[in-house]
Amino acid sequence: MLNALEVVTIVVAGVMVGVEFSVAFVMNRILNALPEDSAQLGHAHGGRMLGAVMPFWYVGSLVLVGVWAAVGWHHHGTGLVVTAGALLILSVVMSLLLLVPINNRNKTWTPETRPADWKQQLNRWERLHYVRVAVLIAAFTLLVTALA
Repeated sequence: MLNALEVVTIVVAGVMVGVEFSVAFVMNRILNALPEDSAQLGHAHGGRMLGAVMPFWYVGSLVLVGVWAAVGWHHHGTGLVVTAGALLILSVVMSLLLLVPINNRNKTWTPETRPADWKQQLNRWERLHYVRVAVLIAAFTLLVTALA
């Protein structure tokens, strides 16, 4: 049972990390290369779409890591799993306090209603997102290492 839980956790968390990596290093670059109105509309649509899905994915990954740590408490690598869980908690706290407020504003903007500083707000979101992606990659690396 523990082996199946480890695999499911790594797949779920790994795909989540891949999506966030793709947002940072692929999607945002594509959107930012579009004409101004299209770029802003694309960011708003992405914020609505991923903003609806990612909370469940983050919480689901965190729950799976918690169950792995509890079930495998006396197994090799549990310290790495617990540390990965702490990093996932950090990513959730970062999201709630720093990224979600910007995203909640961004997803309602249109070319007619966006604030004058919309680009600066999106640039701040992107910088914070890079940090979050680094935290997620570290957590994922710890989970994979815990299997060894």
